[in-house]
Amino acid sequence: MRIELKAVGKRYNRDWIFKQLDYTFTTGSYAITGNNGSGKSTLLQTVAGYIAPSKGGVSYHLDEQEVGTEAIFNYLSMATPYLDLIEEMTAAELIQFQETFKPYKAGIDTATILDTCGLGAAGDKQIRYFSSGMKQRLKLGLAFYAATPLLLLDEPCTNLDKAGIAIYQRLIAEQCTDRLVIVCSNDEQEISFCNDRLSIMDYK
Repeated sequence: MRIELKAVGKRYNRDWIFKQLDYTFTTGSYAITGNNGSGKSTLLQTVAGYIAPSKGGVSYHLDEQEVGTEAIFNYLSMATPYLDLIEEMTAAELIQFQETFKPYKAGIDTATILDTCGLGAAGDKQIRYFSSGMKQRLKLGLAFYAATPLLLLDEPCTNLDKAGIAIYQRLIAEQCTDRLVIVCSNDEQEISFCNDRLSIMDYK
């Protein structure tokens, strides 16, 4: 997977969040860093095609074939604090529901995801009764195990305790080869594995 940003900028009213951003992401691991409120999440959502840039363009290529912005959601998985889960479903139901439109990697089933995320005993529990940490573990499992070439993470250890952080680091070690991973964070325990870093402060 390759993503090219050319002179990309995002503005809200008269305020530029970032501007003149030229950057190419290729298969590998990247961290987007910057001050709190500097626009890291906005940039990640721009990369994901969730919001359109005010200036410039974002293009996507997979196996040297261009992927349209309207289709990029088929090739990405994402875990962020601001994406909600369907709380009326149980964890097992949500895992099975996601598989209907975003298949998991070969050999991965519901039990694997629940057990790896430390949720083996909570598979039949409605997500509305999950703690914030349990919800975050489930979000990570859904994102990491999806068979997508692009994985986007925004402050992935939000609400996680020590055991949850260990699960995150295990998933990083086991599920991030041969895909493009972009992490928004300033926390070294979340981005220490990243080979490249983009500071949004350079594009103000």
